[in-house]
Amino acid sequence: MNTMAFQTLRALADGAFHSGEDIARMLGVTRSAVWYGIRDISGAGFIIEKVRGRGYRLSQPVSLLDAAQVRLALGAAAQTVDVEICDTLDSTNTRLMQLAAQGARGGLALAAEVQTAGRGRRGRVWHSGLGHTLTFSLLWHFAQGARELGGLSLAVGVALARALRAAGAQHAQLKWPNDVVLPAGKLAGILIEMQGDVLGPSTAVIGVGVNVRADMRVRAAVDQPVADLESAAGAAIDRNALLAGLLRELAAVIGVFSEDGFPALRAEWQSLHAQQDQPVQLLLPDGKTIDGIARGVAEDGALLLESANGISRHHSGEVSLRAAAVAA
Repeated sequence: MNTMAFQTLRALADGAFHSGEDIARMLGVTRSAVWYGIRDISGAGFIIEKVRGRGYRLSQPVSLLDAAQVRLALGAAAQTVDVEICDTLDSTNTRLMQLAAQGARGGLALAAEVQTAGRGRRGRVWHSGLGHTLTFSLLWHFAQGARELGGLSLAVGVALARALRAAGAQHAQLKWPNDVVLPAGKLAGILIEMQGDVLGPSTAVIGVGVNVRADMRVRAAVDQPVADLESAAGAAIDRNALLAGLLRELAAVIGVFSEDGFPALRAEWQSLHAQQDQPVQLLLPDGKTIDGIARGVAEDGALLLESANGISRHHSGEVSLRAAAVAA
């Protein structure tokens, strides 16, 4: 959407009726500009109700991101984390990687209402819906090199699970290596990109996507079951408060990880492991599969898979519960 559409959406975000004249006056534009804004909002998937004499309203209020509100809700974490909000970006990860190369400070979080080229793991597209998902990235500097940051994505998963459970998804669990799941499907995903020296120092850009509100277009675009936070919580979610809660937990967990590594968080991760001690099938990057029992993770974050040949360690792959037969 263009700037006018975003401004019009913000004017209607509370779900109350607003006349075209009032919106035009508020934004300092013409009635025609407001009409085009309404048209673009409808094209983005929002349902607009129009009543003569009362004006326009969204069929459902939408929580739009506001940097000032997020900073206020960060509390003490605002000392180490700052946040910037963009209406539209190609990718928050891509932009933060560029800023990191230019010497950007650690602790900078960048969120976008719309990502035109959002990315998931293994080159997949991250599908997001305006006002329905929360997509952001966090830049963090480490004294260690990338080789010593094994388990970082799992540590990030612990932070997300904590925050999402606190926000109402009480049954949120972790799927190795980088998903937060509910019984209904995937709730959140993680994409971490690194730059720097092998032996240190290094920089990580931690990308996070959370499904906040059910969006049928997103569900139709992905090839796996999708869950959303509002359905799990049974209530509307303030995305600004949610972003602040996620950033607070990320700052806390990354602080522990920086000092003590993943071993300090391993027990908590395993307590949240959705497939712990269950038969699974691991799809390897080369297309081969391994059936076995998921026995948790090693101290470096590797998946421990028990099969007839004993316990094997895996640093990459996709886990599925569609295992056929397991001889262990």
